[in-house]
Amino acid sequence: MRVLVGIKRVPAVGGRIVLGADGTGIDTRFLGFTTGPHEECALEEAVRLVSARGGESVVVSIGPAEAEEQLRYALSLGIDRAVLLETGGPEAGPQATAAGLVGAIRALEGEGGAFDLVLFGNEAPDSGDFQVGIRVAEALGRPCVTGVKSLEVAERDLTAGRDSGRGVECYRVLLPAVVTVKEGLNLPRYPSLPGRIKAKTKPLERRPAELGRDGLRSVGLRLPEADSRGALSLGAGAAAAPAVVELLGDLGVLSR
Repeated sequence: MRVLVGIKRVPAVGGRIVLGADGTGIDTRFLGFTTGPHEECALEEAVRLVSARGGESVVVSIGPAEAEEQLRYALSLGIDRAVLLETGGPEAGPQATAAGLVGAIRALEGEGGAFDLVLFGNEAPDSGDFQVGIRVAEALGRPCVTGVKSLEVAERDLTAGRDSGRGVECYRVLLPAVVTVKEGLNLPRYPSLPGRIKAKTKPLERRPAELGRDGLRSVGLRLPEADSRGALSLGAGAAAAPAVVELLGDLGVLSR
C-alpha cells in the first residue's frame, strides 16, 4: 500500500501575531512553527496503515526551506520519505497549493506507482481553508470524503465515518481515494529517540513548487482589536471593604 500525506507549516498555537511593514503578510521572525493537529492524525494513520500492510508512506509539503523541520518531524514518527515543494515567495492560496500538489502527486506516482490513499488535514490550522483536499481529489478524478473521524481500509475500498448532528455518517468509496481527517481519528504518537535519529538519515527530497494560479488577490491583513481587560486593585484588608461594596453595587449585584 502506498499512502501520501500532505502537511503545512503553520505558526504554533499561542504565538503573538505581528504584521509585516506593508500590512500584507505576517512577520514570522519571532514565531515558532509546527504541524496542525488534524495533520498529525493523518500522519499517524499513514504510519499505522503501512506498518500493518506493508508498502510506503510519503509526506509532502509546499512551503519555504524552513518547512524541512516539519517534514523531519513526520519522518521521526515513522513516515518513510519526505518531499519538500519549495517556494521562494509569499504563501500560496488553496487553489495554487492544490495545483502544485496535484503536479507533485502525478510525478511521484509516475516514479513509484499510484497512491492508494492520499490524506490531508480537514482544514489549514492558520487560514481555515477547507479546499485543498477537495481540489486535489477533483483534479485527480478520485472520490473524496471530508471531516473523517473513523477510517477502515480494505483491499479495494475504505469505509469512512464522520460526525453529523444526530450520529455518524458512513461512506464507502473505492480506492484510490482522497480523505481529509479531523483530530480524534486516532491518538498520534510522540517521536521516539531512535525515530529522531533515523529521521536525520531518511530521504528528504527538495523540488521546486510548480504552483497554479489563484483566483483571489490579497489586499491586506488586519489584526483583531486587542483585549482591553485588566486587573483593578481595590486595596488591601478592611480598608478595601467600602470599595468592594461600591463595585458590587455598580455591577448590579447589590441593591443600594
